[in-house]
Amino acid sequence: MRKLTSSIIAFLSITVLCAQPLPVEVPKLVVGITIDQLRGDYLKLFRYIYGDRGFNRLLDKGLVYNNIQYDFPYLDKASTIATIYTGANPSYHGITAENRYLVETHQVVSSFADNNYMGDFTTEMLSPLPLKVSTITDELKIASGGQSNVFAFAPDASQALASGGHAASGAYWIENENGKWATTTFYKSEHPIVEQHNRSQQSLSNTIGSTTWQPEIDIEYYHAFPYTWKQYEFKHQLEGRNGEGFRLFKESPYVNKEVNDMAIRLLQSGTLGRRTNPDFLALTFYAGGFSQALNKNYSIEIQDTYYRLDLELARLLDAIEHYVGLDNCLIFITSTGYFKEEEVIPEGITTSGGEFFPERSQALLNMYLMALYGRAQWVKQYHNEQIFFDRKLIEESGFDLKEIQQEAAEFLVQSAGVQDVITSHQMLHGAYNQNVQFYRNGYYAGISGDLFLELQPGWKVVDNQAGTKKRGHRNAMMAPVIFFGNHVKPGIVNRTIDATEIAPTIAYRLRIRAPNAAKAEILEEFYMER
Repeated sequence: MRKLTSSIIAFLSITVLCAQPLPVEVPKLVVGITIDQLRGDYLKLFRYIYGDRGFNRLLDKGLVYNNIQYDFPYLDKASTIATIYTGANPSYHGITAENRYLVETHQVVSSFADNNYMGDFTTEMLSPLPLKVSTITDELKIASGGQSNVFAFAPDASQALASGGHAASGAYWIENENGKWATTTFYKSEHPIVEQHNRSQQSLSNTIGSTTWQPEIDIEYYHAFPYTWKQYEFKHQLEGRNGEGFRLFKESPYVNKEVNDMAIRLLQSGTLGRRTNPDFLALTFYAGGFSQALNKNYSIEIQDTYYRLDLELARLLDAIEHYVGLDNCLIFITSTGYFKEEEVIPEGITTSGGEFFPERSQALLNMYLMALYGRAQWVKQYHNEQIFFDRKLIEESGFDLKEIQQEAAEFLVQSAGVQDVITSHQMLHGAYNQNVQFYRNGYYAGISGDLFLELQPGWKVVDNQAGTKKRGHRNAMMAPVIFFGNHVKPGIVNRTIDATEIAPTIAYRLRIRAPNAAKAEILEEFYMER
């Protein structure tokens, strides 16, 4: 009887175990695609001109999150990509913007500037070391004992270094001066495919002179915007003037082809997704505006950009399917969550808002502080909507930094166009509220300024040194995230997710630990898929 009972229990146990769903296999390759300034509304608005193998394939067969949020101010291509790959906000990873201001030397430099490492095919001295925490690509390298290949290709250095991380096999960007694929000597090796391309006649430095951007298809198909009063044929010679050719190239859809070409060459070479350890390919594409477009709001150029980007995504997905297999590859596509919109206000129309002149505000603030604390240059610089004080001077003069910050904030908040001013002391030690926390997430001690300025909607910054730039609207911009391949179940999720949730989710699929500053939970749909 005991033997019979034991046999029944054993049989039932095996039956229960067999009924449990098997975990999804670890992908052989992860492809992270960040599309700078991708807009969810444009993505769906232009669906009628896409083919079946690119965006439509992803939207129909992928797991689509309609909107992602970045919970910190002043979004740009560096801070957002660093957040995606670290699973943390700038207050932890330290990349608060594309560039940073050095109070000691009164210089504005790349946030990845590092004088300890020379450039390869570039004069810039950069490294990923200013990224203060680990990335998902770092964690994959560590988990595999250094055996996984990790490569990053992007238009700009900050994008490549933020996504490639500290342990990349290679991180490459397009050099602004010569069009070569550049990197830093921080990374100990260079892939021969990149080296061969740089020295070939197909290198961008040799082809830029003959590169002209014209509509890929008849512009009659570009009718997504009902407010476009005039269809126009455009023709942009990307060589440009005054050495601006490569910068203009990076604002065109051709930069996506350049990035894609390198990715597909690596796939063809067998470098990725062919071994026991998973590999990682990080790519950055561009879907922003073109500075020389005739119509800044509803340009034919932006529609052509999305049409061509769709072609490149289709080409990439087909290459992945051919060389690795879609079931063997986990792909995620995400937006940087902002858009550099340049409005053209028709003549005769008066709108809300105005112009904010940083130099004037800086001078007036310094005069006010002189009246309170004596004649000295208390204010060092306005940079990225922040005010930097001369902290060394304040300390030597025996004044209280907290008091000076508060006096300055109360003075500036009375200025036209200023909605709020938050001090660094408030962010670190002040009473909590949602707005202060939002700015605190973007603050990193030793890098960020003393005062954070929030301008009112409709106001634009007029900077005589950096040129005029318009502030982005405060209203929402759809920024999608799509997961595809590796048995991901298709679906549409309408809730807004946080950018910090992506890295832990990828780590979960790879069965490795999340980056060391990541605190968010994995996306719940990936728990439910088993």
